[in-house]
Amino acid sequence: MFTITIEKECGCFKKSDFENNRNFENKDDALIEAKNMVKVMNDEWCQKHEFIFSEDGQNFQIAVNERTKAHSGCCGGGHCS
Repeated sequence: MFTITIEKECGCFKKSDFENNRNFENKDDALIEAKNMVKVMNDEWCQKHEFIFSEDGQNFQIAVNERTKAHSGCCGGGHCS
């Protein structure tokens, strides 16, 4: 049995159709689903958090971190200030 676990269920997760502690019989199916979840969570959700995938044997963990502040768009060339 392979399990996808979300470390912390943020508001966006609770509103989604995703399920925490979801079990799969097949490792490939669990891996595909976990990577798909992380992509959706990082690309389509509110951008307050960053979601990071890791694998430990039969467990797939999705960690939740606060996003660092968005960069200003400045390239650092000194002409923006």
